[in-house]
Amino acid sequence: MDMTKEVKKAQKGHPHAFEHLIRAHKVIMYRVARTLLASDADCADAIQEAILKAFENIRTLREPAYFKTWLLRIVINECNRILRQHRKVIELDEWTAPSAKESGFEKVELEQLLKTLPEEDRILLKLYHIDDLSIKELAEIYQKPENTIKTQLRRAREHARSIWSKQEGYPWKNGSGN
Repeated sequence: MDMTKEVKKAQKGHPHAFEHLIRAHKVIMYRVARTLLASDADCADAIQEAILKAFENIRTLREPAYFKTWLLRIVINECNRILRQHRKVIELDEWTAPSAKESGFEKVELEQLLKTLPEEDRILLKLYHIDDLSIKELAEIYQKPENTIKTQLRRAREHARSIWSKQEGYPWKNGSGN
């Protein structure tokens, strides 16, 4: 499927073209939402709102080639809106119990390690390393130059290493990377 053609059709008012675009991007939308939000219900709400806003505003997209980035920016904005709403109330089970869907201790441990990082570092590292977004895509989403994103990623990795190296039981403690 030629995404640019589908975007142009959707901009002209073809709902089936928009539906094809959403189906093609549903996995990455979920992965980005899941990176930012703890519950599947919140992810579903954010994605649903993002799809609705994208549908209503697709004619405002100036460059059809950037549809994916535009859509993911809307998802991120919706996730941030939900986070602001929930910031005042954090349920106890979200802090203590890992998701039943997680497979293996490695994923649980990785999630716990990522939670020790500041939110901005955690989100950037997850989007790049776990959700496989490119530097270019991140630059477009954050509306920053690619070199700025590279610098932020490097600093986030260094910060993660410094925090995690202080924790006992991790192989990279005291600089031994084995």
